[in-house]
Amino acid sequence: MPDRYENPLCKRYASAQMQSIFSDDNKFSTWRKLWIALAESQKELGLDISAEQIDEMKAQQTNINYETAAKIEAETRHDVMAHIRAFGEQCPKAKPIIHLEPLPAMWAITPTSFNSVMRFCK
Repeated sequence: MPDRYENPLCKRYASAQMQSIFSDDNKFSTWRKLWIALAESQKELGLDISAEQIDEMKAQQTNINYETAAKIEAETRHDVMAHIRAFGEQCPKAKPIIHLEPLPAMWAITPTSFNSVMRFCK
C-alpha cells in the first residue's frame, strides 16, 4: 500500500498520520514537487523551460507510476534515476528538463530563485 509506510512495528506503534508522512506516495510526490520547484527556479534564471513543460509536470505530480519506476530501478539500481526517468515517461514534453543540472543552477542563485526554493520548503 503506497499511501502508508510499511514496517512490522508501524502496525503497533505508529499513527496513521505518521505512516502517511513516511509513505511512498508522500516521498515520491515530494521528489516531484522538488523537481517542479527546480524547473520553476531555473526558468526564472533564464533557462529555456516553458510554462507548458512545468504545467505538464504539475499535472502528474501525484500520479506516481510505480511499475515503470520499479522496472527502471531493476536495470539501473538507482531509485532516484528510476523515478526521474519514470516521471519523464509521463511528461514527454518536460522529460529533457526534469532534474536539469541542479548544481550549476544553484551556483548562480539569485534572490528570486532563492525565494522560489524557499516557497517549496514551507
